[in-house]
Amino acid sequence: MATAGATLATSLALSATAASASTSPATYRHACAVPAAKHAQCFSIRIATAPAATRVAPAQTPGSYGPSDLQSAYNLTSAATSKGAGETVAIVDAYDDPDAASDLANYRTNYGLPPANLTIYNQDGGTTVTAPPAGTSGWDIEESLDLDMVSAICPNCSIDLVEANSNSFSDLGTAANTAAGLTGVVAVSNSYGGSEFSGETADTNYDHPGVAFTVSAGDSGWGVEYPAASQYVTSVGGTALTPDSSVARGWTESVWGDGTEGTDGDGTGSGCSVYESKASWQDGVTDPLCGNRTVADVAADADPATGVTIYDSYNGFGGFQSGWGGTSEASPIIAATYALAGAAAAGTYPASYPYAHASDLNNVTTGSNGDCGNYLCNGGTGYNGPTGLGTPEGTAAFTAPSTPPVNTITVTNPGAQSSTKGTPITPLAIKATDSDSSATLTYAASGLPAGLSIASATGVISGKPSAAGTSSVSVTVTDGTGASGTAAFKWTVTAPRPSPHGLIKATKLPPLVVDDRGGSVANGNPIQVWDKDSSSGRQTWTLVSKGTYDVIELTKSPTHCLAVTGLEVANGTKVRLWSCKAGEADQEWKPLATGQLEAVYASSKRGVPVVLDDPKAGGNGTRLQIWRSDGLKQQFWTVP
Repeated sequence: MATAGATLATSLALSATAASASTSPATYRHACAVPAAKHAQCFSIRIATAPAATRVAPAQTPGSYGPSDLQSAYNLTSAATSKGAGETVAIVDAYDDPDAASDLANYRTNYGLPPANLTIYNQDGGTTVTAPPAGTSGWDIEESLDLDMVSAICPNCSIDLVEANSNSFSDLGTAANTAAGLTGVVAVSNSYGGSEFSGETADTNYDHPGVAFTVSAGDSGWGVEYPAASQYVTSVGGTALTPDSSVARGWTESVWGDGTEGTDGDGTGSGCSVYESKASWQDGVTDPLCGNRTVADVAADADPATGVTIYDSYNGFGGFQSGWGGTSEASPIIAATYALAGAAAAGTYPASYPYAHASDLNNVTTGSNGDCGNYLCNGGTGYNGPTGLGTPEGTAAFTAPSTPPVNTITVTNPGAQSSTKGTPITPLAIKATDSDSSATLTYAASGLPAGLSIASATGVISGKPSAAGTSSVSVTVTDGTGASGTAAFKWTVTAPRPSPHGLIKATKLPPLVVDDRGGSVANGNPIQVWDKDSSSGRQTWTLVSKGTYDVIELTKSPTHCLAVTGLEVANGTKVRLWSCKAGEADQEWKPLATGQLEAVYASSKRGVPVVLDDPKAGGNGTRLQIWRSDGLKQQFWTVP
């Protein structure tokens, strides 16, 4: 695909200059502000040192990468020229950019791309605009970046832009569900996200077998965002992409990030979901640190220092602007690559395809987006959190396996379950899909706790547990053709709580408990972990309800409570004993269904779950602290 006004060599030279900035921490301009709870932020960001927006004549090619650069980097030049006709990529964004169509036309004309086949829909599927104007929200930048990146990778693809009425997860989810049902749509790009929350697993808006859903992993470094955490989507991380004539590919990539955790805008998102179960195709990605869904699956360029040029004239911008990136760049690149690969196989989840074709991706082995000290934030051989299995090397990794079984049954893992002995459970429906939608499914289960059973025709588990303990449950679904699918998970049945006080035990570490050092009741006395010693009275705590939240009192001295030092919220802030005081924010705790103890005040200020943490994962005398929830084993406790 020809690039107007500049040779590829010129473009690469400009890119190489920009790329040199990625070797040191950078300052970014975020297009969208940090959102409220249950709302999403767009993930378009710009390098702060990028030139101010200026009007560029169509005969000129601005700095940063253009279509030919990206096609070259990901070995898509031939596919972009010959494929994509008849395929449609849908883009989901919030609010209305009235200049979206004309801005896209300017971008495509400048780079010698054919005219766009663009249709704009409202979140309910109508072509009458109902979303309010983007105003100064920054979502106009997001729409331009998404439209331009799909055009750059798949010039022959049609594009459906679905505009949600707001950036709430409810409206964006409605728009995503609408996008999946539009005629001809093979991929849906979602370049937004927000903090995980307990109800996110009811994410049916993103559950569409046969359609490739791509979601940006986030721009704030190590940590998991939703909906990237959904087990139904392809979570897309980010890289720094640099021309390199010393390698056969002509390009090299590293993890986009500065290697530290906690400051906004320091690289691609990644990590271990607090709530989402691991999809079956991630079963090979195993680690004692994370039994849940890991982010990301694949990646593409996202570092604004090695970013792209877009065209956006809304709010008086000059048109062409260089230095834009973020994982909002990466998601539409991957969605368009899925489209070049062709329609997905019916009844399958395209997120599984890269796991069947890992050797057809560019593995990213260097760089880091955080200080976790393991694969969840570091690049490395094979799977890693920031870039998943790697970046595109042609379309092979985004194509359904060539020899699938006649039927494919996919069973959604419901995740670990817990219930109480003698109390009827809320019926649990096991969800399964068959590539043959007319097939009749039969459900069976082994290892269910005593007193529970599964309905063979519906997959609903019900009953009343009759014994305490932990069971390994396996549900098998068949359709009579020889095809089968399974899901394995733990089910813990606990005895009714005998009293509201007792030990706070570390559940995933050696048998250590929360301990008031030396048994002192002086304000500020350190709180540590220690071997169980019930005779001292310094390890027994009482969970006392204060309405919305709970406090944790030292049972032998109920005037003293477990408290976070001061009103600090940073990772590593120590926990101490302090005089109980009604309404004291740093003494409020909330036991989570995950088995963690949330520090309520710190979570509310940081916008992410912050929980009680043992920094050394064991060892008598280790002082306890608070830390951002990351699913590691030192963050799980059995609370009385």
